[in-house]
Amino acid sequence: MSPPAHHRDGRFQNNDGDFEAKSLAELIRWRWNAARRGLPPRPQAPIPTQAADLGFLHANAGPAQQPAVTWVGHATVLAQLGGLNLLTDPIFSERASPLSFAGPRREQPPGVALQDLPTIDAVLVSHNHYDHLDLPSCRALADQPGGGPLFLVPLGLQKWFHQRGLRRVVELDWWQSHTLAGVEIFLVPAQHWSARGLNDRMKTLWGGFAVFAPDCQLFFAGDTGYSRDFTRIRERFADRQADGGFDVALLPIGAYEPRWFMKEQHVNVEEALKIHADLAAKRSLGVHWGTFELTDEALDEPPRQLALQRAALGLAEDAFFMLPIGGTRRLPRRR
Repeated sequence: MSPPAHHRDGRFQNNDGDFEAKSLAELIRWRWNAARRGLPPRPQAPIPTQAADLGFLHANAGPAQQPAVTWVGHATVLAQLGGLNLLTDPIFSERASPLSFAGPRREQPPGVALQDLPTIDAVLVSHNHYDHLDLPSCRALADQPGGGPLFLVPLGLQKWFHQRGLRRVVELDWWQSHTLAGVEIFLVPAQHWSARGLNDRMKTLWGGFAVFAPDCQLFFAGDTGYSRDFTRIRERFADRQADGGFDVALLPIGAYEPRWFMKEQHVNVEEALKIHADLAAKRSLGVHWGTFELTDEALDEPPRQLALQRAALGLAEDAFFMLPIGGTRRLPRRR
C-alpha cells in the first residue's frame, strides 16, 4: 500500500500545495522592513483580561459538567466537555523560544496559572513550534497531582516526548482518532509546517483536532493557512453533524502580517471567517492573538478587524466571539 500523499520520504507536506520555506534573505528583508517602519505598532488599548472563575472551572466536572471554553492566552484553551478537561497547545512560559533570555516575550500572563488549572485529562498539541509546544509547560502538566494527562500529538512527536521523559503520549496521522472516556478525538489536516531547529523542517506532522463528545463537538485549528482542508473536514464529519457543524471552533485570528510572508502558514481575520463558514461552525472563538508579538500587526488589531468584518458579513457577535484572557464561555449542551 502506498503511503498517504502528505507523507514525503520521511517528511510531510500540505494537501494543497507544497510549503516552500522563506529564505534567510526574505526573513532578513521582512525584519528589516518592519524595523524601518516601526512595526509592530503598540496596541491602542490594553489587551482585555479578567480573573478566571476558578470556582466554576474546578467544580465543572462529572456528569453535570457544562461544556465551556476558557481562553488561557495565545492558542492555549481549557475546553471542558464530555466530562473531561482538555488543554490545547499549552504555553505558560515567559518566552516562546528555545532560549530563556531571547525570543518573543509574553505581553500578559496566562489567564489561568498552571497551578490553578483543574486536573487536565488530555493535552492536544497541534505542532512543534515553540509558541505551541512548550517543554516546561508540558513537564509541569505531567507532574500534576494524581498523574499527568495524555498528550495527543501528530506523527513524529511521540519520540520527542519520550526522549524528554514524557511517556503518556499517543501520536496520530491525519484522520486517525483516539477515544478517551467516550470522547473521540481526531487529528485533522491543516496547512502549516514544522521545525524546532535548523535540520528538522517538516520531519514531524502538524494538524488540528476535531473532538466529539456527547454533549459538545469542538474543533481546534492549531496554526494554519487557508485551504480546502476545512471544507473536507466538514464533509468528512457530515454524518456526525446532521444538526449543524461544530458547537465551537477555536480559530486563529492573529500573527498574519506581512501577507507575502505569512499567507501560506497563518490566516488573517478574513480567512478565519471563511474557515468558520467552511466548517459550518455554530460559533467560533478567536485565539492566537494578544499574547506574543510575532508579526507586524498590532497585538490588538485582530479583534478590531474581526468586529468590522463580522459586521460587514451580517454575522452576530456570538457567531464568532472574543474572550478576555482568563474569560470563560459556557456553551449549551448538545441535545
